[in-house]
Amino acid sequence: MEYERGTKNLPVDTNMSSGSPNTPARHIAREDCPHLVDPEWEALQRLSTVIGEAAVATMSRTLSPTEQPGVALGFIIKEQRKIAARATVSTPATPRVESLKLHVNSYAGRDGEPLLRWLVEVDTTITARRIVDPLSNVAFAMSCLGGRARSWAYGRRLTDPTLRAGFLDLQQGKHDVHAYAQRARYLVSNIVANPIDEATKVVTFIKGLRDGPVKTYIFRKYPGTLKAPIPLAMQEVFSPRQANLHANVPRPIPRPLVKPPGGPEPMDLSSATTAGPQ
Repeated sequence: MEYERGTKNLPVDTNMSSGSPNTPARHIAREDCPHLVDPEWEALQRLSTVIGEAAVATMSRTLSPTEQPGVALGFIIKEQRKIAARATVSTPATPRVESLKLHVNSYAGRDGEPLLRWLVEVDTTITARRIVDPLSNVAFAMSCLGGRARSWAYGRRLTDPTLRAGFLDLQQGKHDVHAYAQRARYLVSNIVANPIDEATKVVTFIKGLRDGPVKTYIFRKYPGTLKAPIPLAMQEVFSPRQANLHANVPRPIPRPLVKPPGGPEPMDLSSATTAGPQ
């Protein structure tokens, strides 16, 4: 190797990339590639760890400045593809645990029937069936009841505290009488615990009606039970409709009398006067 003495008497390697392409190159410096941006230069540095620094130095000497960025870009794309391939590798799937369909004896609430044991059976079955939803847990437990216990449980589900307040505040509004009556029947039938007395039912039903002939008619009748005002309201609504229906029926137009041919001509007595005594 030949050396030249510089201003500071330091050895200088003459086999740099700035020489001819036929001169063997061992390494490459950043100042030898001023046409490369930093990401491209860093890509070439990573490429040198794969194929060797001498190969990258030789490639930089043999390729033109316009071709070298393409090599760096191709290596960057290859790296990104490898990263994406590693990211898309699926993790091993966990084995699926099958649910067990165990059977639970019904609890009817009879004397001597162990409630605690039944609760343990229900809890074990829910765990084995892998039921995690709270509403589904309640529905499954209720399905395992029988007898008076089942009647009590479903009776509690039907007891809605808002039904009583909904019936006491019931108003006809824009609904017709039939829809209003059906709503009143539904609310009353679902009030199981502490039912409303008949007088309150009648007063509430009459109070909720719109002001008009139907409300006035039922108020005059003032029935004793809720079963009576509903048919009366329907009947009172039906009567005006029937009256309007008959009033709107077109009446037949009387046809003029036609004189039969060949018969005697009737005498016109409209201008006749009564003759006085002579």
